[in-house]
Amino acid sequence: MVNVSSSAGSFWAVTDPDRPEFNLPLTLYSASKSAATMLTVQYAKSQPGIKFNAVEPGTTATDLTAAFGVGRTPEESAKVVVRLATLDADGPTGTFQDENGEVPW
Repeated sequence: MVNVSSSAGSFWAVTDPDRPEFNLPLTLYSASKSAATMLTVQYAKSQPGIKFNAVEPGTTATDLTAAFGVGRTPEESAKVVVRLATLDADGPTGTFQDENGEVPW
C-alpha cells in the first residue's frame, strides 16, 4: 500500500484557545488547510488501496514562525509525519492525526 500524508489541521489549531497557534493571524492559511483535510477524506474514500491521512505536526519553529517566537524543532514535528508515512496495511486512512493520534472532527 502507498501512504500519503498531507499537512493539515491548522483550522483546528487556530480555533482552539489551548493551542499556541490560537493568537496567530492565519485565517486564510487555516481555511486552506481545512479544505485540504476534507479533500483527504474524499481521496481515502475513492482510493481504498492508498492510505490518505491529514497530519497536524504542531507549531514548528521555521523562518515563517520565527517572528512569533513559537514552535518546536522541525525534527520533533516530523515525528508524527514519519509515523503516518510508515503505516502498515492495517493503518488508518481518511483521518486527521496529530502527535497524540486521531483528532476528532
